[in-house]
Amino acid sequence: MSERYAVFGNPIGHSKSPLIHAAFARQCGAEISYEARLAPLDGFAGSVREFIAAGGRGANVTLPFKEEAFRLADQRTPRAELAAAVNTLVFADGQILGDNTDGAGLLRDLVDNLGCAIAGRRVLLLGAGGAARGVI
Repeated sequence: MSERYAVFGNPIGHSKSPLIHAAFARQCGAEISYEARLAPLDGFAGSVREFIAAGGRGANVTLPFKEEAFRLADQRTPRAELAAAVNTLVFADGQILGDNTDGAGLLRDLVDNLGCAIAGRRVLLLGAGGAARGVI
C-alpha cells in the first residue's frame, strides 16, 4: 500500500504539486499517493485531522492556510518559528511537525538552478503571506 500525502489549500485547483510529486516518486521508485485537497476556509484543522485519521503521512500547505498550519503544529522547526508560517506538515507518533521550506526552496532555485548570486544584493519581494514570510 502506498503512503498518502496531500496539499491543502483554498483554492487548490491550480496546484501543480500532485503532478510534481507523482513525477518525483516515479523517478525515485517510491510508491506514494499525493492529492490536492480543498479545505473549507473555516475547516482547515479539521480537514488535516481527517486526513491524518485516514492514514495521511504528511502534507504541504498553500494559501490561505500557512499561518493556521503554524498554529496547528505541535512542534515547529526553527525556520517555521522565524516565519510564523508553515508550508510542510509531517505526521508521526500522534504529533504534527511543521516546517517552512519556502525560503530555502527559493534560494536553492535562484542560486543553484539559475546561478544568480544574491549575497550582498537588494531584493524586492512582492507579497505578505506565509510564503513571503518564509522567504524573508
